[in-house]
Parts: sequence; C-alpha cells; structure tokens
Amino acid sequence: MNQDLAIAALAALAHPTRLNAFRLLVRHEPNGLPTGALVEASDLTQSTFSTHLAVLAKAELVIAERQGRQQIQRANIDTLRALMTFLAKDCCEGRPELCEPLLADLACC
Repeated sequence: MNQDLAIAALAALAHPTRLNAFRLLVRHEPNGLPTGALVEASDLTQSTFSTHLAVLAKAELVIAERQGRQQIQRANIDTLRALMTFLAKDCCEGRPELCEPLLADLACC
C-alpha cells in the first residue's frame, strides 16, 4: 500500500457511519451482509447510506457481490491488512519487543 491509498482508506473510515459499517462487515466476514441489513443498522435512508458505501468501495475497503437478487457487501480484508501493515511497518525503529503488545492485541483475531 502506498501513501495515497492509505490516505484514501483512512479518509473513508473517518466518518462514524462508514467506520461503523466497516466494523460491522469485518465482524461478519467471510459471509458479508446484504446491503439492506447495513442500511437498517445505520438508521439512514437507502440513498444516504449508498453514498457512504460508495466512499468505502472507492477506497477498496468494501467489495460488493451479487448473490441472486441481493447485493452482499463484504469487508476487503486484504485492504485492511495492507493498511494495518502500512501503519505499523516502521514501528518501533527495529525494536520488535516494543510492538509485542500490538501484536498480542491482534493475535486474538
């Protein structure tokens, strides 16, 4: 991941509705959720939520898949992994023991 992609992903997540939707999708991996379920969880109208979903999709954080008549939204775990790696890559100036608490927090995933 380069800096421009990281900035786009972070900007997309810098809104409560989008952050909540993305976190909800991460919790529902690998199956994802129908768009309607995301709209219901957001308490927004379909058109308003669609705008937020488009921002997440443009930042490659969300992938839509058609299953029959439904659009299933899934978190793009590859982008999440790349963003997390980008943010922590130069962590601790080569002293991995300083990053151990971060890794321990992520190990429960």
